[in-house]
Amino acid sequence: MSRKALLAAALAAALLPWAAPAARAADGPALTVDPSASRHAISPYIYGMNFADEDLAAELGLPVRRWGGNATTRYNYLYDETNRGSDWYFENVPGPAPDPDALPDGSETDQFTEQDRRTGTDTILTVPLIGWTPKGRDYSCGFSIEKYGPQERADSEWRPDCGNGVKTDGTRVTGNDPSDTSVPAGPEYVTDWLAHLTGKYGTAKNGGVRFYNLDNEPDLWHETHRDVHPDGAGYDEMRDQTYAIASAVKAADPGAKTLGPVGWGFQSLTMSGLDKQTCDRDGGDCWSDPPDRAAHGGTPFAAWYLQQMKAYEKEHGTRILDYFDEHLYPQQSGVAFGEAGDAATQELRLRSTRQLWDPAYTDESWINQPIQYIPRMRELVDQNYPGTKLAITEYNWGALDHMNGALAQADVLGIFGREGLDLATLWSPPGSADPGAYAFRMYLDYDGAGSAFGDTSVSASSADQGRLAVYAAERSSDGALTLMIVNKSLTDDLTSTVSIAGRSGQATGHVYRYSGADLSSIVRAPDVQVGADGFTSAFPASSITLVEIPADGGPAASACEVGYHVVSQWGSGFTAQVTVANTGTSPVSGWTLGFSFAAGQRVTQGWSATWAQEGADVTARNLSWNAGIPPGGSVTIGFNGSSGGTNPAPAAFTLNGAPCKT
Repeated sequence: MSRKALLAAALAAALLPWAAPAARAADGPALTVDPSASRHAISPYIYGMNFADEDLAAELGLPVRRWGGNATTRYNYLYDETNRGSDWYFENVPGPAPDPDALPDGSETDQFTEQDRRTGTDTILTVPLIGWTPKGRDYSCGFSIEKYGPQERADSEWRPDCGNGVKTDGTRVTGNDPSDTSVPAGPEYVTDWLAHLTGKYGTAKNGGVRFYNLDNEPDLWHETHRDVHPDGAGYDEMRDQTYAIASAVKAADPGAKTLGPVGWGFQSLTMSGLDKQTCDRDGGDCWSDPPDRAAHGGTPFAAWYLQQMKAYEKEHGTRILDYFDEHLYPQQSGVAFGEAGDAATQELRLRSTRQLWDPAYTDESWINQPIQYIPRMRELVDQNYPGTKLAITEYNWGALDHMNGALAQADVLGIFGREGLDLATLWSPPGSADPGAYAFRMYLDYDGAGSAFGDTSVSASSADQGRLAVYAAERSSDGALTLMIVNKSLTDDLTSTVSIAGRSGQATGHVYRYSGADLSSIVRAPDVQVGADGFTSAFPASSITLVEIPADGGPAASACEVGYHVVSQWGSGFTAQVTVANTGTSPVSGWTLGFSFAAGQRVTQGWSATWAQEGADVTARNLSWNAGIPPGGSVTIGFNGSSGGTNPAPAAFTLNGAPCKT
């Protein structure tokens, strides 16, 4: 079923009132938190949305907002015009520019960017790879009934000549002329558009547009934009178009970050649009050995795509892909975009978040296999293009107007932070009064005074994560430990022990809760007394609880020692080896090493870790095979670098945010 059709059905349906079932008291699973283990930074960009309204964005301090979706694939900034593709009869539709004569000033994307500047939000705009853009500011359409004959459906209310491209016998209109609606658009178009944006708002590093999506769901173009792209996008087209458009973005604004290939979902990891189109038509053995993949050495699409992006950087010295971006919509019946549904659907919604991480969860849909979406994406990057960040710029677990959707959303945001996702933007965001908005408030502003969930993830586990989920993070501003506890049980108030390792004294934990008892606010609940071993507390059925625990002698520290050695040096280049040793008594499970250069050095190539550099600051994050460092153990990583003459060693190193000896 079409994702957009699901959305339309959800918006048209009557909203279900929330009536909490009678709760019963029960013993809950034990929760365990270790602030010294599994420490890594949580990216603020995981709390983003598509098209959030200004009041909600301002209230939340929304970190990132995306202008995306099917219509943005074909957008002409010169006329402020989109083509709606299969979402609405393949029609060109003018945008909201208040003065068309002043265009391109005042366009929809100008207005979008300006809202973000007012709210302090970073912007993601979508640039076209499809090769076409609307020809003017008009209401033309791709399948005129007068020109191409009677069709199954038409826009009878607004433009009755615009058909859906399907003949009355059920076959599709073919051979239509793309120039009915569109003109070619390539790198020159993108260059000119970015010149407008940077001229008006500055470059990415100076407050301008920070991110550019490399189109939207190109593996569905043969459906969503079949009036101009009737054939599925294959491996080679995706490589060539990405090279052309992404390099144009980097040339126009070198500090801007790009995200691609922006596939529609799980299937996008393994198949090109051309293979999807072919196998949808032919069926049978095509799915196990699709022809486009076979013609490219049998390599699944996403792995091949990342390899091509790495090859471009190796040849040209420029990284043109910064984020590996794939969308994800749960395929379980009644979950994405849907109403809350009956109790069985609500329980399915809350189980289905496991597809993001859990190797033991078999997806309860046509997929029918473990997905582990974020770890799978990370493995693809580690194996094929290390250093690329991870993004999911569209997702939706449905029922955002209901407490059940708020529970799922809070769980998803916790998973994003724990699993180390770098950027995410919710599709079809909630209204400010919807329960789904309160899930975001629990992470970004739980007390109404700007207090937020911590920014350094730490180890947290539940004896039954599917029943009572827990996420934990330390806040760098004050050292407070924040716990997010999501009771997924629809009927049981759960009383659980919360064990916290490494504490030495007593503290008062401040409790904030959102539940069906009051859908209009986050409630300040009674404090809990936290001892050396933690605390015991009750968590109401279908509730989200934030526990804020003051620092116990300051942030927990990892015991580590770093050795840094320049192995060789020539001209302006050098090779360095870095050894990270665990000198503590607890194993390190997942690590990020941080340091800063003092003389303008740059990492040009690294190994045995995912290397990244922003200005002078360098990070190296573990790969899947060297994530664990036992007590007394060590890992060795290395990189090639460039220097401007002097090459002093970094003065200090951190491991998971804690200082190391050198």
